[in-house]
Amino acid sequence: MALWRIRATVDDRPGYLSVLTASLALRGVNILTVQVHTTEVGAVDDFLVDAPEHLDEADLLAAVERGRGRDCWVARSEARGLVDQPTRVLGLATRLVRDPDATGETLRALLGADAVTWRPVSPGARSGIGPTSMLLADPTGGSFELRRCAPSFTPAEYARAQALVELAATVARRAADQVTLLLPDGAELLLRPATADDLPGVVQLHAGCSARSRQRRYLSGVTCPPASRLRRLLEPARGLTLVATATGSGGEAESVVAMANLLGEGDEAEVALLVRDDWQRRGLGTALLRRLVGHAERVGYAALTLHVQAENAPMLRTLARLGRPTPVERDGAVLTVTVPLGSGVGPPRTATVPAERSH
Repeated sequence: MALWRIRATVDDRPGYLSVLTASLALRGVNILTVQVHTTEVGAVDDFLVDAPEHLDEADLLAAVERGRGRDCWVARSEARGLVDQPTRVLGLATRLVRDPDATGETLRALLGADAVTWRPVSPGARSGIGPTSMLLADPTGGSFELRRCAPSFTPAEYARAQALVELAATVARRAADQVTLLLPDGAELLLRPATADDLPGVVQLHAGCSARSRQRRYLSGVTCPPASRLRRLLEPARGLTLVATATGSGGEAESVVAMANLLGEGDEAEVALLVRDDWQRRGLGTALLRRLVGHAERVGYAALTLHVQAENAPMLRTLARLGRPTPVERDGAVLTVTVPLGSGVGPPRTATVPAERSH
């Protein structure tokens, strides 16, 4: 027996796939896996089969044609083809997380491309697929062009490839966003985007803060928010969360000493900071706020809003250091401060309800 890959198009009508599989079965061909790619011209069926040794490419082509298949492509396969497609894609995604610079090699492995080329986007270039080429938008700039003589690319393959390119861009962006911060007193911290893996460290951060610090952050309540709420804060659907980590003087493992949240809603975003008490008044809050402001301007938010207790003088001083006009509205003991961004330096509307508070 020998492994073969067969790709053919059949009419997307009831019973047509069974006619094709019956034609293969009559010749002793065992179908190991099948994927169906929906296209405008019909269903493209991709088979991995085990065929008798006496059958060659011409025999398999004839079997497909007798089974009402068209635009057939046949090629010998290897044992690694036995890995199902979801498992294979997850393996490639894991490789990209470890090495986002391997995007081209990963795309080649995913699609069996003859060539993968990165190039700047040329005027008029549009992402999509042709019979022998595929153009993928690179979120970091430029595009990937893939070429494969046969078989033709399908929309499903395009979607998988584009998802992997976006994953690589996200991993690369996270790595680029990591910076070492040197505070005025000489202390060094690592600032980086948060992930779900930071949940234990953020729980410890809250436990290490005084009740007053937690109340200033959440405006009500002094206990640590539940893990479900912290998890949402670490990876918001729209926005960014930064954490600052420090290594102990004795070389202990890094601990989270501050968290800064930017939560987007419409064309504005809400910002909130929590800094452990022993790291307050050392410039850390100002550095975190400036990075969030820079990020918000890059992605196009019109303004930031912060809900601050009127007695929270340290936070108000931190806002003043931004050197920007900051309209303020007062509701009892809570101030809503608006920080205009970019072209939104005219009086933007002010949010009245924080996106995340503990109760």
